[in-house]
Amino acid sequence: MKGVTVKRAIAAVIVLAILALIGWRIYRKVSAEQGANRGRGRRAVPVEATAVRRQTVYDVEEFTGTLVAKSQFIVAPKVSGRLEKLLVNIGDPVNNGDEIAKLDSEEYAQQVAQATAELEVSRANLADSASELDAATREFERAKELREQQVASEAELDQAEARSRAAEAKHQVAQAQIKQKEAALKVAETRLGYTRIRVAWEDGEAPRAVAERFVDEGAMLKANDPIVSVVDLSSVIAVVYVIERDFPQISAGKVRSITTDAYPGQEFTGEIVRRAPVLKEESRQARVEIEIPNADGRLAPGMFVRVRVEFAEHDNAVVVPVSALVRRDSRQGVFVVDTKQMKARFVPVTAGIVEGGLVEILEPELEGLVVTLGQHLLENGAAVALPQGEPGDEGGERPEGPPAAEAVNRGRRP
Repeated sequence: MKGVTVKRAIAAVIVLAILALIGWRIYRKVSAEQGANRGRGRRAVPVEATAVRRQTVYDVEEFTGTLVAKSQFIVAPKVSGRLEKLLVNIGDPVNNGDEIAKLDSEEYAQQVAQATAELEVSRANLADSASELDAATREFERAKELREQQVASEAELDQAEARSRAAEAKHQVAQAQIKQKEAALKVAETRLGYTRIRVAWEDGEAPRAVAERFVDEGAMLKANDPIVSVVDLSSVIAVVYVIERDFPQISAGKVRSITTDAYPGQEFTGEIVRRAPVLKEESRQARVEIEIPNADGRLAPGMFVRVRVEFAEHDNAVVVPVSALVRRDSRQGVFVVDTKQMKARFVPVTAGIVEGGLVEILEPELEGLVVTLGQHLLENGAAVALPQGEPGDEGGERPEGPPAAEAVNRGRRP
């Protein structure tokens, strides 16, 4: 019985010894890992950095829109009739006053002939009434003389006077009929002239072009039916729409360039000529028109265009690469490198214009190096290591920094 107890005691001692040995090894392993982690925490983080620089930056916004003609109108007849001849077609140039179409004029020519004949009849009636008036006037004069000599009675004088006045009224009616018939003749001649359809405009004498044709020869037209449309392509208008934020600035903005897919790599110039005074309620946008010279006629209404407008220019601005911006604790900032202690310090910043790959720093005033690669591994005060040849290393040269890419969008504070 005692032997069994001794064996159990020995087995328990052995098990305890084994457990103690395992526990010691686990402790040493955990301690080693913790030491390694502490060693890694103190290890410098490899980063890339770029020098803060100063340069001019531009606040530029790009708008998209459509080209429309500076001036466009429809040519239509003032009278009805059959289109006898169409003298122009799409693309043809036209000058101010050119005849572009003819209507069948036979009916209107007959109206002119009828009005002319009626005028001649009225002129004959006028001559007849003038003769009657002359006779009545002479008869009235004789009756007055005879009455003074007591030869004619008072009744005969009154009758002579009445006939004279009637003749005078008839003559006046004949004169009025002459004016009426002359006016009717002018109307008929005018309507006959309307059968020869011409183009006309007031603003300038430069040639224009036929943009569309709506009918063919032989068509029966009513008054004001469209025949062709005529456009002025000496300049075109780019129509864009701006949102509420850009509305106050657009009128003072400067157009930097205008591009279209029709001419890749080419830029056109223009000027803001008008801005709608109101924003459309459904879209909160306002119409803006930019006039573009088009003497060579390369630009055509209907083309899609991109218009870059400069709102502001900041000289000697502090800029850093956009990639340097990070967020820590809901604050936007950059990591500035202390090249003496080789540590990174987080500096909250207020960003301004973004131009290409650079961002303007409004405040605080920055100088030195900012981290552009590897900053996502950094915390404030972290040790950093720069690649050989970068600023801060012995023998390293300070680079000039990345060139400013040309802006394509207006700068917003990131």
